[in-house]
Parts: sequence; structure tokens; C-alpha cells
Amino acid sequence: MIDCGTGIPIVLIPGLQGRWEWMRPAVDALAQKHRVISYSLCDERSSPFQFDRERGFDNYVDQVARVLDRAGLDRAVIAGVSYGGLIATEFAARHSDRVTGLVLASALHASWQPTALQQRYLNAPMLMSPLFVATAPQRMRLEMAAALPSITSRLHFAATHGVRVLSAPTSPARMARRISWAQAHRFEDPSHILAPALIVTGEPGLDQVVPVDVTKRYLRDLRSAEHVVLEQTGHLGLVTRPDAFARVLERFVNAVRLSA
Repeated sequence: MIDCGTGIPIVLIPGLQGRWEWMRPAVDALAQKHRVISYSLCDERSSPFQFDRERGFDNYVDQVARVLDRAGLDRAVIAGVSYGGLIATEFAARHSDRVTGLVLASALHASWQPTALQQRYLNAPMLMSPLFVATAPQRMRLEMAAALPSITSRLHFAATHGVRVLSAPTSPARMARRISWAQAHRFEDPSHILAPALIVTGEPGLDQVVPVDVTKRYLRDLRSAEHVVLEQTGHLGLVTRPDAFARVLERFVNAVRLSA
């Protein structure tokens, strides 16, 4: 768990890979004006949080409450990234008294279903992981070109992000298990969430991981949701354009503070 910066608290929940370190540029950018708390999911080997395999997806929802308690916070803005959006939404539905605002960035929706290719990865994560890694540059090519137009900036990002990934390795088997747990989970009705909500997506043609239309389904669920497009990004906007991501969240968080 990391706790840095001062100001209105934001809890940043990681995506399917489960490691907060992959989001470090966003953490640093947000911490310039806010208190940012982030962490790795509790089934990661590096996590100090309790994990019970029998509880499945509920582990991650319970963990948000424990993170708030450990940080000494009654309430905070809860921000979920990609798979973390499922966790953030479920926590907000169960614990509305602890959520001042809800941010869903390129988030999976409970109605999402994997494509045939994605299902093959999920069925044999270790066997298919070399192919998944080998095809990653192709999936990210358009987004990288849009967010980082110069070759120098793309090379620099690839090197620095590569170091982050290598220093905080994830497990294909755990990633596949997390998807399975989410698919088996009975989610609360998100329409009961009253907290202000912000839906952040990249541009439709650039997110090759979670289709923008999937994330935008939350606009039907959440009464007070607004949608912001982080231009020149796809799925990786919080790390390719962290300052722009932080500015979007700053406007939302300040509005939440003024309305409180």
C-alpha cells in the first residue's frame, strides 16, 4: 500500500494485473494536489492484506474497506481502473457512506463478455501468455502513436514502463482467476449508487483492451455520471498522459468538494 500527497483523498484501485506500481505515473501526478492511496490486490504475493480464496471477488471489495481503515479514512473518492472499476462500483454500491465520489477509468462493466480470443487466453493463461505478450505491441500501436507522437517519447515510455512491469511482475493465472471470479459474482444494482460519478475513457478507436462502449454502459446505471474522453489515449491514458488524467480527476474532485 502506498499513501502519498495531501488534500482530498483518492483511493486508486489497480486493473486486472493487480499491481499498483503499473500506475505509478498517475499516482505521482495525482499526488501533486491530492492525497493518493493505492495498493496491490490482496491475492498478490507482495500484498500484506488478508486473502481467502473461498471468498472470490468479495476479497477485493472487502480490501477497499481495509485500505480506508488502514489510511485512517472514513470516506474518500474511489477510483477504479479497468478491472478495478468492477471493484470500485461494487464497493460504492455496498458502502455508499464511505464514497464521496466514484471514478471509473476505462472500466470493465459487469455485463462484459470476453471475445473468443480472450476466452482462449483465460482457458489456458500460462500456455497462451507468450502469445499475449508477443501481440501486445500490435494492440498498443495506435494508442502509443496518438499519445506519444515522437519516436523518442515512445521509446522512453516503453523503457520506463517496461521497468515498472518487470519490477512488479504479474501472474497470467491470477489474472484469469480474477476474470472467472467476476463472472461468477452477483453484483449489486449500481443504480442505487448516489455518489457523483465520473466515467473516463480513451478514444473509441484507440482502446484495444476494454471497448469504450463497454465502459459507457455505466452511464445508464449511474444517475449522476458524467463522461470525459481523455483525448489521444486508449486504455493506457493514466500512464501515457498522467498529467492530463490528473487534471480531469482534479476538476471532478473539486466539484465533489464544493457540493459536499
